[in-house]
Formats: sequence, C-alpha cells, structure tokens
Amino acid sequence: MQIKAAVVRERSGPFVIDTLELCEPRREELIVRVVATGMCQTDLHGRDGYFASPYPGVYGHEGAGVVHAVGAAVCEFEPGDHVVMSFPWCGACPNCQQNRYSYCVHSRGLKMRGTRADGSTLLSKDGAAVYGAFFQQSSFGTYALTQERYAVKVRKDAPLEILGPLACSGQTGAGAVLNVMRPKPGDGIAVFGVGAVGLSALMAAKIAGCDPIIAVDVYTSRLALARELGATHAIDHNSSGKVVDEVRAIAPGGVRYSADTSALPAVLREAIESLMPGGTCVLLGSARRGNEVSIEMPFLQDGRMLRGVIQGESTPKEFIPRLVDFVIENKFPIQKMIKFYDFADINLAARESSSGVTIKPVLRMPAFAG
Repeated sequence: MQIKAAVVRERSGPFVIDTLELCEPRREELIVRVVATGMCQTDLHGRDGYFASPYPGVYGHEGAGVVHAVGAAVCEFEPGDHVVMSFPWCGACPNCQQNRYSYCVHSRGLKMRGTRADGSTLLSKDGAAVYGAFFQQSSFGTYALTQERYAVKVRKDAPLEILGPLACSGQTGAGAVLNVMRPKPGDGIAVFGVGAVGLSALMAAKIAGCDPIIAVDVYTSRLALARELGATHAIDHNSSGKVVDEVRAIAPGGVRYSADTSALPAVLREAIESLMPGGTCVLLGSARRGNEVSIEMPFLQDGRMLRGVIQGESTPKEFIPRLVDFVIENKFPIQKMIKFYDFADINLAARESSSGVTIKPVLRMPAFAG
C-alpha cells in the first residue's frame, strides 16, 4: 500500500515527506494507521548517523494509532483497535527468556538495522529499498508496520494523540522509578535533567509519594514545569556552583534515589554524589561510546549503587496500560510537556526539540488513503 513518510536520504539531511510503498503484513504483523507520533532525540540521532542506520531511512519510535490490517496469525488485535507501538525484542535470547525484554541481546540490531530480523525491508520507492523498521515501526509515516508482540492495546477512551510518547520517554522515566527504584513514600529523589524522560520520572516519583522531589536543569522554563508536575524543589544548574551541596541542604545526608538523563559525565557524578549511604543512581541518558565517569571508590563502599536502565525495564503490554490509566486519572499529565506539530512541519519540530524550545514534540499525521 502507498503511504506518506518522512525520509532522510543522507547523514544529517532534512526530513523529506514522500510517497512510499509499504509491504503487506506477514502472518504475525499488523499495519497501524498512525494518528500521532512523538519525536525523541533517538530519532534525531538516527537521522545524524549515530547508530550507523542505513540511508535512505524512515525514523520514529513513539507511534500511536488505529489498527488498519492484521496478518493471518494475529490473535490479539483486530482492525479498529487503538494501540501504542513499543520497542522490539527477539524473544529467544537469555534475557528475553527471563522477561527482561528491554535488555534483549539483539535489541540494537532490531532497533537500528532498518530491516526485519531476517534482513528484509518494509518500504520502497520505485522498486528501490527504503530502510524503515526503526524500532520495528518507523512511525514517521501515515501507516506503520509492526509485530503483534511489540504493539500494546490501549483503552479507547484515552486521548490517542498524546499516548505515543509513553512508548519511549514515558516508560523510560516512569519505569525507572516504578519498576526499578520502587521507592517508599517519603524517600527522596533528585532528577538531573527534566526533559521528557526526567519529567516522566518526576511524575512517577510523585505518584510513589517521594519527598523531597528535586529537579535539576539548565532551563528555567523546564524547572517551572517540573514544579507544576510535582517537584518540591528546583535547582538551576547554570546558577548553582555547588549542586550537590544544594541537594544535601534540601535532603540532609543525601537522597535515596537519583536519576541522570543528561549522560554527561560531570552531571552523572553529581547525581551519584547526591546519594545517601545505600542510595541508588540510575543512568537514563543515552551515553556516547568513550564517555567515562570517575568516582571515589570509598564513596561507593557505603552501599551506594550506580546502574543503567533501558526503556524503564518494563513489560510494555503491562506497563503502558498502567501509564494510560494514570493519564486518564490526571496523575501523569503528559500533555503538559507536549507541543503538537503538523507532519509537514517535522523539520521545525526537530529544530525546536534540539534547541530546547520544545520538550516533547508530537507530530499529528494527516489522513491519507493508501
């Protein structure tokens, strides 16, 4: 079938909306009419060649929409169902066998290779391959193809156009708190970097009853939103020369939990040094190869822990519907960090995301009869 999609033809090139051919679904696959899709820095990193994804390529991995067609073996979905498309996993590696899907041994290839696991492509232009299957969805298009196990059915009374970001930034931040940290009411937390992931962590911390909840960022506008969404304290990293001292002044002895979304070594060290004995720091930002952080070893011997978390360590079919319930109950008001853009303005959305003007861009897809 024919679709409209945003194609990048060369490294760091513009998104160009073009008409492409999307293949028919296999037995275990479904086609989703994309209603809206979030834009994440990972999409822009794909565009810019950070992952060696092939060109021409179609990106996007926070898609939400309506099931359009299903393969013969699909039993969980039918046309008309509302879905969020989440991250892929192989289902067979040792981690998948233990239901640790976000740590699938083969996940990087499934996310970034631009093809199905068997190397086949989903998209074409005049008979030539266009590499889609980004996170096994490529949601920067009017329709997307994904597998049954990566799609999550959501309640139809939920506002579908704001649900796409739950697939990545939402479940990454919230899952780090609710699935990994699992704080008790009254536990202190500091979130370093309150973009989409950090704000999701912060909202989850409020749901869990954390106190204090400390937001740290370089943008005063984001700190103001963090206070609105539940932060009890806000620290402007630009004006503070001693962030750790400020955290410890708010939480004497340090916080029990901290999260770093920046992936900057100096900031990660601050997040670690803000911990109380026995505390845990979680790295959520996408770090570049070769980046290293140093820490005094005796500081860790008091039971402090540093660990990485991918995709909130969640089981999407269970966790995303839980987040949707929080959205409906206004406990997770993700819409407050969203700015909507028409699909035609995708390059503007990318610029405003990279410059910090917009926290979470969401592209509204036009109706397109393919």
